Amino acid sequence: MRLNQLDGGGGGGSAGGSPDLATAPAKKKAAANTIENELEPNTGKAAKWADSATTAAVAGFAGWATAAGLKTVETTWDKQVRTLLARLASEKTALRGTALSFSGQELDTRARIAGVRPASSITQY
Repeated sequence: MRLNQLDGGGGGGSAGGSPDLATAPAKKKAAANTIENELEPNTGKAAKWADSATTAAVAGFAGWATAAGLKTVETTWDKQVRTLLARLASEKTALRGTALSFSGQELDTRARIAGVRPASSITQY
């Protein structure tokens, strides 16, 4: 079987969409920088503020069941903050890795295309 032409729908891509993969390394880098310079530090600051406020409340309710409950809440909060910070770090790393991967793939594809020479005698002229 031999394919002599594309189908009537244009073939190759998704229906009605562009068949090209588009990526924006600059936007990925900007998002990773936002995570690093804004979200991670601000999350850490918020966690410390909440910890100090909760510690003061636990001391204020010493001897009451409320103090034990607040201590449990504080432990849960700290665990959730650590999980969130780990997730942010993971997303930051993934964004930077993806941007590098796409850039490397693009350079590799360009090099391969540049290495292809037409098999035609017209190139002699």
